[in-house]
Amino acid sequence: MKNDVLMAKELSWISFNERVLQEAQDPSVPIIERVRFLGIYSSNQDEFFKVKIAELKRQVMIDEENNQNSPARQLLKKALARVKQLGKVFDKTYKELMEELKTHNIYLLDENQISETQREWVRNFFRANVLKHISPVIINENIDLVTFLKDKYPYLFVKMSKKNKKDQYALIEIPTDNLPRFIQIPSDNRKDKVLMILDNVIRIGLNRIFRGLFDYDEICAYTVKMNRDAEYDLSAQIDRTLLENMSQSLKQRLIAMPVRVAYDREMPKGMVEQFINQLHIKDMDSVMDGGRYHNFKDFISFPNVGREYLEHTKLPALNSNRFDQASNMFQAIAAGDILLYYPYHSFRYFTELLRQASYDPAVRSIKINIYRVASNSRVINSLIDAANNGKNVTVVVELKARFDEENNIRWASRLTEAGVKVLFGMPSLKIHSKLCLITRIENGGIVRYAHIGTGNFNEKTAKIYTDFALFTKNQDLTEEVEKVFDFIEYPYTRPKFNHLMVSPINSRKKIYELIENEVKNVQAGLEARIILKVNNLVDKALIDKLYLASQAGVKIDIIVRGMCSLLPGVPGLSDNIKGISIVDRFLEHPRIMYFHNNGDVKLYISSADWMTRNLDLRIEVGTPIYDPELKNHILNILNIQLNDNMKARIINKEQDNQYVQRGNHRKIRSQIAIYEYVQTHERNLSLLNPIADEKKTDKKTTKVKKAK
Repeated sequence: MKNDVLMAKELSWISFNERVLQEAQDPSVPIIERVRFLGIYSSNQDEFFKVKIAELKRQVMIDEENNQNSPARQLLKKALARVKQLGKVFDKTYKELMEELKTHNIYLLDENQISETQREWVRNFFRANVLKHISPVIINENIDLVTFLKDKYPYLFVKMSKKNKKDQYALIEIPTDNLPRFIQIPSDNRKDKVLMILDNVIRIGLNRIFRGLFDYDEICAYTVKMNRDAEYDLSAQIDRTLLENMSQSLKQRLIAMPVRVAYDREMPKGMVEQFINQLHIKDMDSVMDGGRYHNFKDFISFPNVGREYLEHTKLPALNSNRFDQASNMFQAIAAGDILLYYPYHSFRYFTELLRQASYDPAVRSIKINIYRVASNSRVINSLIDAANNGKNVTVVVELKARFDEENNIRWASRLTEAGVKVLFGMPSLKIHSKLCLITRIENGGIVRYAHIGTGNFNEKTAKIYTDFALFTKNQDLTEEVEKVFDFIEYPYTRPKFNHLMVSPINSRKKIYELIENEVKNVQAGLEARIILKVNNLVDKALIDKLYLASQAGVKIDIIVRGMCSLLPGVPGLSDNIKGISIVDRFLEHPRIMYFHNNGDVKLYISSADWMTRNLDLRIEVGTPIYDPELKNHILNILNIQLNDNMKARIINKEQDNQYVQRGNHRKIRSQIAIYEYVQTHERNLSLLNPIADEKKTDKKTTKVKKAK
């Protein structure tokens, strides 16, 4: 396959983040949510530099070390130029949003924009709440800033000046772990709401920090920020356990060379030079000027101090009729497969399943994959409770879940202390599957119940990520889930899977076969269609298969949230492929594969994106959906998304993120339409299956007791 029919994944990723920035620019989005989208954009960009830009820089270093021409350098140049271009759009959008907030009587003010009365309040607040968290680092020849600066924090770079004396520099970590980034301060006008960012509170308190200890006439401070390479020296060492090695890797990441340094463009040139020299930076591509505030990702939590309509109306999580009707979770699943769709459905059904399993006398064992969990996880607590109740609990903890390693190490230690069997998987294969398996003794025999999903067991992300979760007692599926856990524990085995797609064992082969089957059907004059929904589509071999299918006449629709190297609509290559991307209030996260199969539809949900790492270098699991009603349910949801004409952008070779045009059609905002569809679906189930008679009996009993 020629590279000119592929979009570089780095450039495609930047195009995705531009869609996030478009949400901040969209006047139909509530103003507070638009400000928060600026934070999401910034958080995404931090990760982009720590991962994608770092990868490119490593490739450039390798190429140049071997005296080879480096295409990566040209790509790096393009990527950085595009990021800089979007940075200007970001700054303009930020200024416009701050002005619009004022029309709602909300003001984000700096230290030069407040009254003397407000300044005195801030001074008192600083002394009482902030000063105790400030420990400046005084910069001298013994301080190595590269080892000191932490990746996730913004800093104030401080200069103290006195005539005829050498300038003195210091660095202050902005204590966002201990204090909110946004402080509401009193207003001089009763109707106004005034916020001040923590950085500016510290600026007002600078003299309180340094006066009396340092001799200076002038003092100033500017915000700086650094991103490190997220993959710095993660090679395993054979004389350590994986857990010990990962802990050391985290320490090494803290001293990895920076891949990006950002500074306030208002900072005097001499201060910029001093800061860069302290970091020993030679590659000036890494240095970027920016606005007054860094770690803009904190704006994700921008508070709404105004009216309720300034942010999205809450969509209450929906109840599952099938679960609610049953006397316990196992009875519900035994009656037939259940599919939940987060965040439209409540995540509490999964946590309730684990809670009941933790003390159910029929339950013998629980096995689960942990990739990312909430910091205060009910999932983990139930697993510990189960171990305390004598259940055999096995937890597979993925220590290499990027940016969650520290949290997972902490949970692994706590689980081990509670007597849980903790597995760390394989050093060579990251475990990304979303599996839970519970075994019970029923009628004298072993019965398995399984959860197979597209998202993490995380109460927090289940409120903002869309994901499918299948709960099943289907013997064919649950036995193969058991095999996946066996494979994780004994990786030298190679189990056979007839139903599940399991990477790296059979996923690629199964997908090839499913695509090739559609090609055969269209060549035989039969209807052929593929619908694919993923986060990222960048695997060259799979893209080549889709191109060949398009050339054969197979109709293909793709819904890709993030990176998409495939170019839809290229004459003679991908005429039959249409692509969209949806960015809205929830983060689109499920992976779905639909194959028409001459009317006998094959449909899978999966944890795997269509990336080489997900198919060949990770343990991922996709499950077929066998229940005809559930198949139809997912297809209806896909069709709602394919008809989105408010939040869907067209994926094309120009990467220009044009919105799908509505024309004369009614407005369809898929995430809201899906909520309404799922709500109606659950209501219809309720009408078909009224609440169990025992609940009615309970009410009658209560009335009799009252009469007595």
